[in-house]
Amino acid sequence: MSEENVNPTGEERNELTGETPVSEEVQEAPAAEHAPGDPVERPEPASVPDIEAVEEQELSVADQLSEPLASSADAAAEEGPQPTDVSEAAESATPNEAPQTGEDYERSFPQLEKGEVIKGTVVHIDREGVLVDVGAKSEGIIKPGELSKDASAQAEDVVSVGQEIDVLVLEAESADGSLLLSKKRADFEKAWDRVIEAKETGKILQAMVTDRVRGGLVVDLGIRGFVPASHVGTGSLKTNLDRYVGQSIPLKVIEVDKDRRKVVLSHRLAVEEEKVTRKHETAASLKVGQIKHGVVRRLTDYGAFVDLGGIDGLLHISEMAWTRVNHPSEVLKEGQEIDVMILKLDLERERVSLGLRQILPDPWTDIEKTYRVGDIIQGTVARIVPFGVFVQVKGGVEGIIPNVELSYRRGVKASDLVHPGEAVDVKVIELRPDERRLTLSLRQARQEEETRREKKAVEEYHARSEREAPRYTIGDHLKSKEENGS
Repeated sequence: MSEENVNPTGEERNELTGETPVSEEVQEAPAAEHAPGDPVERPEPASVPDIEAVEEQELSVADQLSEPLASSADAAAEEGPQPTDVSEAAESATPNEAPQTGEDYERSFPQLEKGEVIKGTVVHIDREGVLVDVGAKSEGIIKPGELSKDASAQAEDVVSVGQEIDVLVLEAESADGSLLLSKKRADFEKAWDRVIEAKETGKILQAMVTDRVRGGLVVDLGIRGFVPASHVGTGSLKTNLDRYVGQSIPLKVIEVDKDRRKVVLSHRLAVEEEKVTRKHETAASLKVGQIKHGVVRRLTDYGAFVDLGGIDGLLHISEMAWTRVNHPSEVLKEGQEIDVMILKLDLERERVSLGLRQILPDPWTDIEKTYRVGDIIQGTVARIVPFGVFVQVKGGVEGIIPNVELSYRRGVKASDLVHPGEAVDVKVIELRPDERRLTLSLRQARQEEETRREKKAVEEYHARSEREAPRYTIGDHLKSKEENGS
């Protein structure tokens, strides 16, 4: 009980009227006895309280009671909505508090707008479509027709449960209260953003060529793009555009207009830019003696040009093999991938000399294990020169037959004795691996062969003579003795 409701005498006052109630003892006190004939003192009538004063006091008390409630409500609003079960909140809330709890619950979810692209997680897939959790009060649905631009694609082939995807809001709340989403349109918008960004930054994109049309190629960037024929390959009008169909090629955006749905790209510029980038990277890594992997780009009569990664090096015909090569096509072909050694390097003049035979086994290393002086070996006439004949023997080594070793007869031309490509037997008369020199003799080999044939013929003759000689028996001896005695 507050002090202000107690009067000085200790009696409680009415909170609304401020009057002190009359105690029961006072009310039940017996009336004083009076003698007959004495005047009776009547009590003064109780004063009637002022109605307006009572109402003002009631309003004052009500205001005092409402202040704590208002301050509590303000504090709750600042703290935000509490994670309270909706059903329990609805049961425990008073009629005045119910609308505020519902509004707070609605505000706890993001407000989605039509056309907005958001992220969501796939939670269910069926024939009706795909359910996606986007953090709203209910899952959104992607109808089958809004899943992919390929109408025949199955939902399971496009997305999977638990996968995070981008979706576009078609309707935040449809007629039946559903949240309608589209993955196909989100992908379309993302594709446009990617193309516009590539145009602004100069980034190179990769895209699949889907068709060859008049004047160029059609590519798939998620949106349709066009590559003019003059921007395909080297830009030559002789370029075969059909060979690009079905290939993924690098492209550079040269024009984009989203309102007109127009994207123009260049394959030539992208290739040139990539080549320049690779050229700088390759140039910084090249060293003499280094073995590099490359691709044969072009063959000439004197060698082959090999792309080392933005820089072309020359592989001279003399460096292709340990044996003589008449034309690079005998060893290499365009488009072939090979390993080569860097022999010389001049980056200022952009000249790189390459070697292939340096990384191949050297046949001269073990030639002494294969041939010895005096051996008769077989070889193939490689070429005829004024000072003799080159013969290629086993292992790719070429030996020389000097003119004096061609024949014992004087004035005989090499072309009268042998022809290129002809198999011949020759004799090893000199071998110097350190000088890479092998000297052969045709006349000695043929002389030995002739001697061998003659010896064989003599041996065969004697053998035949012995077989054909008459047999001399005892009878023949006795007969001869009788004839001599007579």
